[in-house]
Amino acid sequence: MAVSETLSKSAPTGAGGGRNKGITLTVIAATQLMVVLDATIVNIALPHIKTALGFSDTSLSWVINAYTLAFGGLLLLGGRIGDILGRRRVFVVGVLLFGLASLIGGIAQDAGMLLAARGLQGIGGAICSPTAFALIATNFQEGPERNRAFGVFSAVAGSGAAIGLLAGGALTEYLDWRWVFFVNVPIAVLIAVAAPRFINESERQEGRFDVPGALASTLGLVGLVYGFIRAASDGWSDGIALSSFAIGALLIVAFVVIERRTTQPITPLHLFRNRNRTGGLIMMLCLAAAMFGIFFYITIFAQTVIGYSPLKAGVAFLPISVAIIVAAQLASAFQAKYGPKVFMAGGAVLVALGLTWLTQLKADSSYLSGVLGPTVVFGFGMGLIFVPVMLLSVAGVPDHEAGAASGLLNSTQQIGGALGLSILTTVFSTAAKDEVKAQLPDFQAHATPEQLASFKGEFPIGSPWYSQVLAHGIGQAFIVGAALAVVALLAAVFVVKAKASDLPAEGPAGMAI
Repeated sequence: MAVSETLSKSAPTGAGGGRNKGITLTVIAATQLMVVLDATIVNIALPHIKTALGFSDTSLSWVINAYTLAFGGLLLLGGRIGDILGRRRVFVVGVLLFGLASLIGGIAQDAGMLLAARGLQGIGGAICSPTAFALIATNFQEGPERNRAFGVFSAVAGSGAAIGLLAGGALTEYLDWRWVFFVNVPIAVLIAVAAPRFINESERQEGRFDVPGALASTLGLVGLVYGFIRAASDGWSDGIALSSFAIGALLIVAFVVIERRTTQPITPLHLFRNRNRTGGLIMMLCLAAAMFGIFFYITIFAQTVIGYSPLKAGVAFLPISVAIIVAAQLASAFQAKYGPKVFMAGGAVLVALGLTWLTQLKADSSYLSGVLGPTVVFGFGMGLIFVPVMLLSVAGVPDHEAGAASGLLNSTQQIGGALGLSILTTVFSTAAKDEVKAQLPDFQAHATPEQLASFKGEFPIGSPWYSQVLAHGIGQAFIVGAALAVVALLAAVFVVKAKASDLPAEGPAGMAI
């Protein structure tokens, strides 16, 4: 059954009438897809971007970090802006800003221009993403209708990263790397045109913006992430890395103090008093780290070790996308019958199993023997978790704080992804350096003169040494990912207490995407 047909059966007449509920959800979900897939669509194009704009190996990472840090750091403020100024209005502004930044990124002529565009994209995403989530709460009635909407929204959000890898591979291989940015422009324009017609506006709330809190949280996150990235390249004793950690931690403490004292915080700390919400946020923090690691490192493994083209590497991620969508729909359909806890705990177990399986990657692992099985298990587990975490994040939250609650969930996901990926990168770097030392005698004995001349003391050049070092580092990094999944499982078992009776009595029906 189509989305519009399913929703219209129980949807009240809203913007444009009940039959347009499907269009309303399509507009909102398309925005989330555009924002989420942007975090990965650029990954496959990075080698081409490096050559075209003259990035160094170190500075190239900021093409990803500039977006993620701006996006994750400002999500809380973005949710608050929507509460105060009107969510649909702010939603449209964020979408247009995202589209403009994408255009600038596509025409960038140097590294500085592209990084500025990526940061601006992050700001636009931070504005429209939390308001998109909150607009579900204001456009769909609580109960089965909203549960079905969340089922579609979570499936789109969960599969967006894999779709981005596929789209990035196709655009890079058949057109040009600039199209990974240009593709957002017409989508943003269509969304901005459709939103006023099909999305109801929320009531504007009285209040003011907590700029000090937003700055403290954003800069604190930047400090922590930069500390891990610096430690990965210069070691844990590096003074700049340690200073970055200290400054980041102090700013996070300052953020908490600011939020406790201000009368209108961007993050009302009382939201954490609900243990079900807090448990869900802990899970999202940990599992986002694992998810970012999957897409980053398996992409590298597929192209560098297995030898896939950009497009083939993107296609290799489709089973994850399918697993997430199927699992999300199952969780949505049976949420009210079995309660959220069984899906959260079961999903965490599957995620931990998938990540543990990935620690066994070797230089001679193929896609079928080393990648397909564990990534599908991982994806199915994540799909089971998305819907209950999203439902619990806004359960019992007053309408005037829905933006703050959704911003908190989205921010937790981005913060977890940024911090987690930086931690995994640190572990990867340390393990890879150790493996270089182990491989060095054989490399020196059998490498060609050209390979020896190209060796700069980091990674050995050529196979099988480079593949062995890469596979070892990735496998060790996923040990940390598996440990984070275990932490998420403990949160699901011991922190979350939600039961089926806490949700609407009528379970949401399944919905085709």
